Amino acid sequence: MQITHVSDTRLIILGSVLAFAGFLLGGITGAQYQQYVIQSRQFDVCYDYTPDGNSVAVKCDEKIQDMLFFLVSSLGLIGVGVFVLVKGVRGKWDQNVKSDEMVGPNK
Repeated sequence: MQITHVSDTRLIILGSVLAFAGFLLGGITGAQYQQYVIQSRQFDVCYDYTPDGNSVAVKCDEKIQDMLFFLVSSLGLIGVGVFVLVKGVRGKWDQNVKSDEMVGPNK
């Protein structure tokens, strides 16, 4: 008996987790680097503020590069997650098991 359309649940779960991790990474790091983007547009030097109120001069270019690295990582995770999610929805991996490879009570 061949089932015509069944999704591979493991791939759907994995794709959802990867996409969620990408959104989470983008949200957390985006909030951290927002101040450097604003400072780099208005000033030549960016400042990092310590918890005790002191300001430390940092290079804006390095902070923007760090932000772009996390942005690309976040978009990559989201892209891979969506790809795996679509592969899981369209996949037929669970029902294409050969009869000699089946295990369990109903083999």
